Amino acid sequence: MTDPFVTPVAMEEDLDGCFAGDRGVLDPAVRRVLVRLLQRRFLSAEKHPADWTVLLDNQQVIESRLHDLFVRLVVDADRGLAYKQQVRADEADETAVSDIPVLLRDEAYTRAETLVLVCLRSVWQRESTAGEPSARVDVEEVEQTVLTYFTESDGDLARRQKAVRRALERLRHEGIVEEETEGRYLISPLIEIVLSAQKLRELADWLSAQTAQAGELQ
Repeated sequence: MTDPFVTPVAMEEDLDGCFAGDRGVLDPAVRRVLVRLLQRRFLSAEKHPADWTVLLDNQQVIESRLHDLFVRLVVDADRGLAYKQQVRADEADETAVSDIPVLLRDEAYTRAETLVLVCLRSVWQRESTAGEPSARVDVEEVEQTVLTYFTESDGDLARRQKAVRRALERLRHEGIVEEETEGRYLISPLIEIVLSAQKLRELADWLSAQTAQAGELQ
């Protein structure tokens, strides 16, 4: 007769963990995806297909681990992007939690970075409307557009161009653009998440008003 009970395994025969004293329960592949979601601004199905498959196969448990940290997982299957959002105190049930520690801190964009984002989002929208599957832009086009919003207080031309290129470098680091060749950038679908169409209109109107006001003062 077969014993209906599982034979206990001695502690010294337990399966090895990923490191000494490991008490984690997730497979190494799932752990890696969880860490990458915390490390990066987003996870791309196109650039990280293996990680994307692991994410979809283990979405519920990964969401659970992030929720334990008061972090929300957003999976945008249409764009092939996954990213995280900080849960804020005003979203919480006060009867369940009275205080939410902030793990993900928003680092505000500088004026130059905001201007470059508006330019990139406009190019993305233009190319998408034209039916193009992807959007690319040259640094010269970005400079030409962004510099029209600068004033004399922003310094000479060289200083302004340097600010634009620093902004592009930060956005490249965040994965919003990818420099395919020197001075030629591929714009990521993440731009639509960072700047919605409504936010783009609001920023464009605000920038136009600011520029007009600065011109009147000169």
